[in-house]
Amino acid sequence: MSDTLLSLGPFQGITDAPFRNVFKRHFGGIDKFYTPFFTGIHKEEHAKNLQGEEIDPKCNDVATLTPQILSTDAEEILRFAKQCKQLGYTEINLNMGCPFPRVANKKRGCGLLPYPDMMKAMFEKVFEEIDIKFSVKCRLGYFSPEEIDAIIPIFNQFPLSELIIHPRIGKQLYKGEADVERFKALMPYINAPLVYNGDIFSVESFGRIRGIINGSPSSLRQAQGSRSEVNQFMLGRGILANPFLAEEIKGGTFNAPERTARLHSYVIDLYEDRLHHAGGSPKVLGRMKELWSYLMYSFEEPQVIWRKIKKINALKEYEEAVEAVFRV
Repeated sequence: MSDTLLSLGPFQGITDAPFRNVFKRHFGGIDKFYTPFFTGIHKEEHAKNLQGEEIDPKCNDVATLTPQILSTDAEEILRFAKQCKQLGYTEINLNMGCPFPRVANKKRGCGLLPYPDMMKAMFEKVFEEIDIKFSVKCRLGYFSPEEIDAIIPIFNQFPLSELIIHPRIGKQLYKGEADVERFKALMPYINAPLVYNGDIFSVESFGRIRGIINGSPSSLRQAQGSRSEVNQFMLGRGILANPFLAEEIKGGTFNAPERTARLHSYVIDLYEDRLHHAGGSPKVLGRMKELWSYLMYSFEEPQVIWRKIKKINALKEYEEAVEAVFRV
């Protein structure tokens, strides 16, 4: 599927710069990456949290990375955009999709979706000054999937570089199924380049979702002359569980010994890289275990694998457990 563009969605605590760089050394298929969200861009120049390796061009491929911000403050978004541009980035992304109550209750992430007037005022201020591409990641709503109906006309007023939609509501978190049919129904009404995100866990699920979205054009689409298909997809939990997924979607096939060897090398490389960055601190175990809570599904007996990893509190124990996993 050479015409398919795949991105890796951001996960706080997992898909940071060390993860992205190690992933790219071991796996292909991903065309675009996003940073986990930044907040608190308080200074006009050189905000402290924009000085680390997470966004440093020397530690990242600027051409394939889009920094993401979580904010409802137009001035903060503009400060972020300005500083990202100075670092060489060409696009920023606004997180309007985070569903967790501690975020949403402050009208941030998808907690902003029930307030279209507030959103419009923010966008008006941003687009008065911004001189870098600006994209949005959102859900169908926070309380209701109908909330997006009032939001799409606002999105269409502004030159978004892309709109990524995860077709769930915030209150669902990640429960239930993504509403692919609802995403399809929205397609004719959206002006921005559109990206689908949600429930792509395998080549089969990708094919099913792509088939629903890009099936025979409806009479409505033909009448409106709108896009007939979407060819950009964001992968999330599926690629954390199966790092080969993007390559497989693009036609790659791998035998069992090759998969095991590459996966083992990837896990060791990421652990050693994190350990180096943390100065040997056991705190790396938290992030490695967070990844393993997904990666266990790369194995035939995931719960057996997870039991080997989840209670470990010492580096030596972790190293021995990983070796035991790959000896099986």
